Amino acid sequence: MKQFLKLLQWTLNAAVFFTLFAFALNNQHEAKVYFFFGTQWRSPMVLIVLTAFALGLVVGVLGMVPRWWRQKQAAKSVQANSATATHPDQPEAPHGT
Repeated sequence: MKQFLKLLQWTLNAAVFFTLFAFALNNQHEAKVYFFFGTQWRSPMVLIVLTAFALGLVVGVLGMVPRWWRQKQAAKSVQANSATATHPDQPEAPHGT
C-alpha cells in the first residue's frame, strides 16, 4: 500500500510538472509590462507570470515575518513559564510591594 501511494505521488508530481511545462511552452510570445514614466519591460509571457508569482511570494513571506516573530516570542514565554512551573523548589522573583 505504501509503495502504491509513493507511485501515486510521483505520478501526480509528474502531471503537475508537465502541465506547467506545457503552459511555459504555450506562452513564449513576447509581452510588454508598462511601468511609470514610459518605461516598459518586454519579455516572454511565462517569465512575466513567473516574476509576478515570485514577487507575490516574497511580499506574502515578508508580511508574515512580524507574526512569526510574535508567535516565536510567545512560544518562548510559554516554554519559560512551564520550565519554572516544573521546578517549584526554585524561589520565584518578587512581584513588587
